[in-house]
Amino acid sequence: MEFKDYYKIMEVQENATADEIKKSYRRLARKYHPDVSKEAGAEDKFKELGEAYEVLKDPQKRGEYDGLRKAGYTGGQQFRPPPGWESSFGVHTDSDLGSGDFSDFFETLFGRRRSAGGQRGQRVQRGRDLRYHVDVSLEDAYAGATRSLQLTQPDGSSRTLNVKIPEGVQDGQQIRLKGQGAPGMGGASSGDLFLEIALIPHRNFKVDGKDVTLELPVAPWELGAGKSVNIPTLGGTVSMKLPATTKAGQRMRLAGKGLPGKVPGDQYVVIKLVMPQTLSAKARELLDELASETNFDPRKDLTGA
Repeated sequence: MEFKDYYKIMEVQENATADEIKKSYRRLARKYHPDVSKEAGAEDKFKELGEAYEVLKDPQKRGEYDGLRKAGYTGGQQFRPPPGWESSFGVHTDSDLGSGDFSDFFETLFGRRRSAGGQRGQRVQRGRDLRYHVDVSLEDAYAGATRSLQLTQPDGSSRTLNVKIPEGVQDGQQIRLKGQGAPGMGGASSGDLFLEIALIPHRNFKVDGKDVTLELPVAPWELGAGKSVNIPTLGGTVSMKLPATTKAGQRMRLAGKGLPGKVPGDQYVVIKLVMPQTLSAKARELLDELASETNFDPRKDLTGA
């Protein structure tokens, strides 16, 4: 049985923080998810990632695993628990080789328990927590949605689960569905299912937490004349008057027009000045007239201009 290098599997350093481990897991899980990846061996890689994350995200398991690494065990090396090895997750000896959802290596460390009489008894273990990556559009994040998920179980079987994506869900948020993970063994409870939300990039809006930002194209005559313009928001179009003093690049706030929640986010509008691609002869005359009337030099403060 090989000693598994969970840090190498997760592509993180030994001193990685919990956030770094989570970020790496999300990236790799998206890459190797069996429903998405076409790479050979993606399903095995996905299961291996789940096992590594199960250990490294749990401070207690990670501490015990790091203790073995400090004792000299390295990835790829043949492994047997040291004499007298005892984990807080169970008592193990050299003959206690596991089987099931996790690898023999994992279950040797964390998944096998003995009966009170010292003999191997029926294995009683809570079901494994499962994680599922869910891509969500910004529109669904705003209004909420119901999704039908095809979940691949640790034993290779699949099941369909209808889940509700709540209003205001944010990028990176986890939704816990209690008891929807892998079934337990020996009468133990099932694990939980964690939906890891990733917002799909939007063509108009940029998202930062609950706030959204929109770059708004505006014509010069709309700025100078204090015109009212229609502005798209996640909840529909709103009209806003642009003060005559509005400048290109100016950032304006629409309170409460971001993602919903107990405290809703805001929408920020960044003014982008645009000119038409073509101008008629009459339009050019009007521009020349405007220049003459205003006597405005936009470069007067530039040295040598």
